[in-house]
Amino acid sequence: MKLNHRASTPARFSRERRHVNPRHAPLLPPSRSAIRACSAILATALLAVLVPGEGRAQARLEAQYEASLAGIVVGKGAWNIDILEDQFSANAYGGTSGLMKTFSSGSGNTSSQGKIVNGALVATSYSAGTVTAKRTEQIHMTLQNGNVKEYGIDPTPPVDPDRIPVTEAHRRGVYDPMTAALLRVPGNGDPLTPDACRTGAAIFDGRMRYDLKLDFKRAENVKADKGYHGPAIVCAVYFTPIAGYIPDRPVIKYLAAQRDIEITFVPLSGTRILVPFRMRVPTPLGMAMLEATQFVTQALPPHIAKTQ
Repeated sequence: MKLNHRASTPARFSRERRHVNPRHAPLLPPSRSAIRACSAILATALLAVLVPGEGRAQARLEAQYEASLAGIVVGKGAWNIDILEDQFSANAYGGTSGLMKTFSSGSGNTSSQGKIVNGALVATSYSAGTVTAKRTEQIHMTLQNGNVKEYGIDPTPPVDPDRIPVTEAHRRGVYDPMTAALLRVPGNGDPLTPDACRTGAAIFDGRMRYDLKLDFKRAENVKADKGYHGPAIVCAVYFTPIAGYIPDRPVIKYLAAQRDIEITFVPLSGTRILVPFRMRVPTPLGMAMLEATQFVTQALPPHIAKTQ
């Protein structure tokens, strides 16, 4: 059975907005189930922030990522992005590997498609699916100018009275997680500046509504095993849950209190879009990291892009 709901532009935070202070309640060490939930939320959080920019260059990205916990590889995945003259698509998929697969196997996929309007990426559809030994779940969502028009979760999740409800207002002026991952920098100069990090976004993933706030941490150089090697910017990431979550969940408290989550962004060739290259999240079990092992970008001539 499917759960369907029918309901401007996505909300962009002011660069001058101050960070939202998290609750300062004592935090309990996350359980194994909480760590799994944390991983799911962080995978979504990786798909972080979008701001408008100029230009409509065409480009393609073929990237592969490796997830590790305390230096042990636990998962692998891929992310493909196509930016055409007036439309875009982004698709990602991955699964557990190595030692993690011995204890709990699983896979997932997510995708977003939309239009390019005045240089901004405007999503029209989003989907995400997960498959584990215990369950399979599919989320779908359609959007119009940043407002969620329809969405559903299959199978229908059980109702939890402790979960903060998502209202129609929460589904207005939002980004889907995949589109939000593409950090678009306005202007014509070098996109890898501290100002690129000073932004944030309102995100709805089909279940939870949350805010992500970014701030500049440092500049550095990165190198993939194949593809990109060069300058990057590192942004601090601050997570604030808004609705669709259970306040007493340890993983929610843990993420909201974290001050050391960071994402490293690099440019997508031929555009003013920055894409996550690496993400680092401290956990009680050690550093969790998602990092590109392959990051191959290609600028496409307009006459080629129009034919695809």
